[in-house]
Amino acid sequence: MSKTKTIDGYPFEEYTKETYSEAEVIERSRQFYQWMDKRRTVRDFSDKPIPREVIDNIILTASTAPSGAHKQPWTFCVVSNPDIKKEIREAAEKEEHESYNSRMSPEWLEDLKPLQTDWHKPFLETAPYLIIVFKKAYDLDNEGNKKNNYYVNESVGLAGGFLLAAIHHAGLVALTHTPSPMNFLTKLLNRPANERPVLLIPVGYPMEETYVPQLRRKSLDEVAVYYS
Repeated sequence: MSKTKTIDGYPFEEYTKETYSEAEVIERSRQFYQWMDKRRTVRDFSDKPIPREVIDNIILTASTAPSGAHKQPWTFCVVSNPDIKKEIREAAEKEEHESYNSRMSPEWLEDLKPLQTDWHKPFLETAPYLIIVFKKAYDLDNEGNKKNNYYVNESVGLAGGFLLAAIHHAGLVALTHTPSPMNFLTKLLNRPANERPVLLIPVGYPMEETYVPQLRRKSLDEVAVYYS
C-alpha cells in the first residue's frame, strides 16, 4: 500500500514508477517511435465487430491525459447504432459538400489532392464505432451553476492524442474527421449547452485490402530545435 500525506489539507499519495538503464531507455524510446510511426489515418474500414470492452479501455486510456486543474473537460460519445450513424453521415456529408464546393480555398483544395479526399464519407456508417469527442467549455454543479474549466482546448487535444495512440495499440485504425461546422453533432446526440464537438473518430479494423497515400513525415531537424 502506497504511503500518503496531507499537504495544506489535501491528500497526496506517494508516486513510484519503474525505471530503466540508459540503454533500455534509448531502446524503449526507439521501439515506441518505430511502432507509432506505423500509425496511419485510414478511410477504408471493415464492418468487423469490436468488443465493447476494447472501446471502454481505449476511452479510459484517453482519460488518463493531463488536464488543466485536473478538470478533465471532455465527454466521449460512442455511437454504434446504425440509425444514428446514418444520420451523422448524412449531416456530415451535407456540411462537407458545402465545404468542398464553396467554403474551401483553391489552395486548400490543392493541398488535399495528394490525399484524394472528397465530401463522401461512407466510413461513418461502415466503421463499427464512432467516437465523438466533446470539450466541456465549463461544468455545472448540482444547482446548475457554472464552474470554470481551464486550458480546455489543450486538455482535450492531449486526450485526443492519447485516444489515437490507444486505438493504434489495440490493433485498430482510426480517422480524425472534423466536418465544419460540427454543431449538428450536438443536436443529433442531444448534448448539453456546455459541450462542443471537437473530433469525430471512426474506429475499426481496416478493410482486407486498404491503401493509404504515400506520405513523408517531417524529419527531426524539421520539427525540433534544441538549446544546449
